[in-house]
Amino acid sequence: MELFAVPDLPEIEPGDDLAALITERVDLRPDDVVCVASTVVSKAENRVKALDDFPAGPRAREIATELASITGETKDPRFAQAVLEESTELLIEAPFLLTETRFGHVNVNAGIDRSNVAGGDLLLLPKRPDESAERLREGLVADRVVVTDTCGRPFRHGQRGVAIGWAGTPASRDWRGERDRDGRELTATVESVVDELAAASNLVAGEGAGGTPVVVVRDFAFGDHQGSDELFREIDDDLVRQAIREWRFRG
Repeated sequence: MELFAVPDLPEIEPGDDLAALITERVDLRPDDVVCVASTVVSKAENRVKALDDFPAGPRAREIATELASITGETKDPRFAQAVLEESTELLIEAPFLLTETRFGHVNVNAGIDRSNVAGGDLLLLPKRPDESAERLREGLVADRVVVTDTCGRPFRHGQRGVAIGWAGTPASRDWRGERDRDGRELTATVESVVDELAAASNLVAGEGAGGTPVVVVRDFAFGDHQGSDELFREIDDDLVRQAIREWRFRG
């Protein structure tokens, strides 16, 4: 398997044809996987917003005041309002905001970015990343697209790439029912392929000012396995979420 970044992409503006910009710079093959950072997807879809687009309500002001008292830093209630509006559930509200986005992804601050946001204060995640991936796929030669983001993980330091949207490929490779090397039947192994592709592409894409937001994965074979689109856990099956709901910060 080979991974390489798409070179010389310009700064993406609202309304840009991202698929066309990619195909102008690289010769894609039908079986390539194109991993695209959510930042450029969001910019093309005009998800750049100003803080003034989110007048703070009472709940946002309450959250901002509490976070300021914990951290000793001033917190803008308009940012808290943006997080609330982009979320379906606030899982942790102190000492940081951990939320579920409207498409099921759990992340800090609803994945809202405040860096590299030319022309605004905030960069929101795509509204429906699966649909974003499908639109990109329709404009590319490659049959598989993964929209990526970076986020932290429980129990570990640091961030890594994850998939938040995908098209043309199952999310997971389902090994259940197959056999291990000793002949034992696998009963629980479901491999999150789109997350692994996102993490691999993030190594090539980089971070910060020198990042390259589109990476091509070549010669990846899904293999003769069952596929699954189950990536985000159902709430009733998510024991960690259930525990978090009962937890309260005590500083």
